[in-house]
Amino acid sequence: MTSAFQRLTRPAREPIRRWVLSAFPRHGGGSLDYEHPAGDAGLFGPQSATWRIHSDFPGMLAGGLAALMLQTLHPLALAGVWDHSNFREDLVGRLRRTTAFVGGTTYAPTEQAHGLIERVKTIHAQVVGHAADGRPYAADDPHLLTWVHVTEAHSFLQGYRRYSHIAMPPGAGDRYYDEVRRVAEALGARDVPASEREVAQYFENVRNELAFSERSRIVLDVLSRVRLPVPAAGFSRDAFLHAGAALLPDWATHMLGHSPVRQWRARVASRALWSLSPVFRAALDDGIVAKSCVRVGYDPERLHRW
Repeated sequence: MTSAFQRLTRPAREPIRRWVLSAFPRHGGGSLDYEHPAGDAGLFGPQSATWRIHSDFPGMLAGGLAALMLQTLHPLALAGVWDHSNFREDLVGRLRRTTAFVGGTTYAPTEQAHGLIERVKTIHAQVVGHAADGRPYAADDPHLLTWVHVTEAHSFLQGYRRYSHIAMPPGAGDRYYDEVRRVAEALGARDVPASEREVAQYFENVRNELAFSERSRIVLDVLSRVRLPVPAAGFSRDAFLHAGAALLPDWATHMLGHSPVRQWRARVASRALWSLSPVFRAALDDGIVAKSCVRVGYDPERLHRW
């Protein structure tokens, strides 16, 4: 990072840092220790595509919101959220828990990462019921686990491509999908796509199971009104939501009924977040990514190169 860039961005870095820490406090990972034991590379390690892609905060947050939008389209996956989640009262908590799980399984030492997976499996085992049309569902259904995983991995990858300012070499997307399926498979997913071609084919195959329902509309309405405990909460929410919508596949944008005006707002938000992305990186240089790099003796700046 050049000294000129540091001087130009210094006034914006501290407000952005406070914004991120207010929205996603560092203690959100619970008792995870990202600094010990020394040398433990975790499930992926610093040479992985996963460490690089997941280190980009704007792409991950926008991608996570895009994944939530996509997930509302699967009636059985949505039924579990509808019946067993307090999303209406604590969507912020849900977002923080998801963020902590992704961060932990990516960067935490191996034993702690496996502990997170086992904890989620225990929770999933209790999430069973019937969807609005009477079909049974279970959160540990391998098919549903694959759906949730693919929507997240696809959205994170698109977020990185859109907002990181870092060009990916040929095959890096395939590397990423092949790596992150380890977590999905550890949770119980099966037949998890392991390349960009397989992910595209997966979406083609699953689309006949999807629908935009009244429940989808209600969950998305709650998402559109969520207020993180940060300055300019409404503006910040709308900016990231629209930037997330910009990452959706065309078929999903159509299925979700996004109007031309909303698609225009998504493009505007996408350009704005792209412009701010380097400042986010400069402001967040001492978080779990940096701690994990210290743990394995790796220069965190190398994560911004392929």
